[in-house]
Amino acid sequence: MTEEHITRIKVRGYHTDFYGHVNNARYLEFYEEGRWAWFDQAVDLRKWMQKGLNFVVVNININYRQAIKVGATIELRGRFERISGRSGTLRQEIIIADTGQVASDALVTFVIIDKNGRVVSLKDGGSEEIREFVSLLEETTGPDGGQGETNNQRGEKP
Repeated sequence: MTEEHITRIKVRGYHTDFYGHVNNARYLEFYEEGRWAWFDQAVDLRKWMQKGLNFVVVNININYRQAIKVGATIELRGRFERISGRSGTLRQEIIIADTGQVASDALVTFVIIDKNGRVVSLKDGGSEEIREFVSLLEETTGPDGGQGETNNQRGEKP
């Protein structure tokens, strides 16, 4: 089974627009907060910085499914989808904690770059940090390597 990381956030007034629901740009910030909380637990970011390694988002696709209103508590859930030679993909969701409804989901493609700005191979993993990171990815990617169906592919409502 795929391990999932969960971060909880209380939606405050400054997260919302005039209508009292979360503006679309804030979803990016919520997703980023979820990723940073996750990676803080998964890797030693100080070692990465010393080695000049950086985690870089190169593509993000967000589906907005339901409005999130001020006062709600949300759960940012994340898991690794797949790893290829030079990039990886994360699946993240924002769940409204009280109802369990999916408010949004996102696929986030990332690379790791070295101090010279070059993309590092995830498969060759030259440094100990990259090997540890790839090992974590492989442990938390489902048995199908992230190739399974999503709710939308099965025709279910999120």
